[in-house]
Amino acid sequence: MDLGRDAMHSILDFYQTLGWGLSALVIGTFLLAGTVKGVIGLGLPTVAMGLLGLAMLPAQAAALLIIPSTFTNVWQLATGGNLRPLMKRLWPMLGMILIGTLAGAFWLGMSGSHSMTRALGGALFLYALSGLLLPTFRVAAAKERWLGPLCGLITGVVASATGVFVIPVVPYLQALGLERNQLVQALGLSFTVSTLALAAGLSWNGALGGAELGASTLALMPALLGMLLGQWLRQRISAALFKRVFFIGMGLLGLHLLIKG
Repeated sequence: MDLGRDAMHSILDFYQTLGWGLSALVIGTFLLAGTVKGVIGLGLPTVAMGLLGLAMLPAQAAALLIIPSTFTNVWQLATGGNLRPLMKRLWPMLGMILIGTLAGAFWLGMSGSHSMTRALGGALFLYALSGLLLPTFRVAAAKERWLGPLCGLITGVVASATGVFVIPVVPYLQALGLERNQLVQALGLSFTVSTLALAAGLSWNGALGGAELGASTLALMPALLGMLLGQWLRQRISAALFKRVFFIGMGLLGLHLLIKG
């Protein structure tokens, strides 16, 4: 009982430190981020890092997304029957995501400097450009052996500094020619590994303790509600149009963070 009471006090202290205004921002952000993920199958950590990065340090924002991102991505990778063949095909890339994230956390970490906020903005802006402008291309099977691990390593290093783990792994997975359900599951698998590696890196740097994990757990509910709303919206709106608006929004947000720091 004492441990539970202490944990609750730590969580309340965390949100009191943020203030009610920032706490409302956290709830609204994860509601929106979950909605985006419900519609297009990705975007929860990207939206969360982008919006929360306007008001707090990247390390704080990354700590808050750990539980919602892990839960929703495990949910995503568990759907369908392709997990074993996907793991067999993608394990070199997944392994390098882990190595890149941990190495980056050791050498770079998420400092509180303006350069890290600008790095976050740059990652968001590049992600938006890739979604809006990158033509459809295919990766030849012979190139997967070296290109997959390279993309995994770069993704891990970028994630360790910014909390964004979509560049370049998302364009790479989209270029493998996977059918839709396989792609959704592959993205969930990649994001799960990235989130767990990011959590380990944050913990290594002292940015993920009990209070942060508790606060992240409280962010899970609005994220799940947002996902349910997004899945409802997906049946009623154009997913292609929604995705385009999403990328434009991420591009503008990334540009703002890149310029203002």
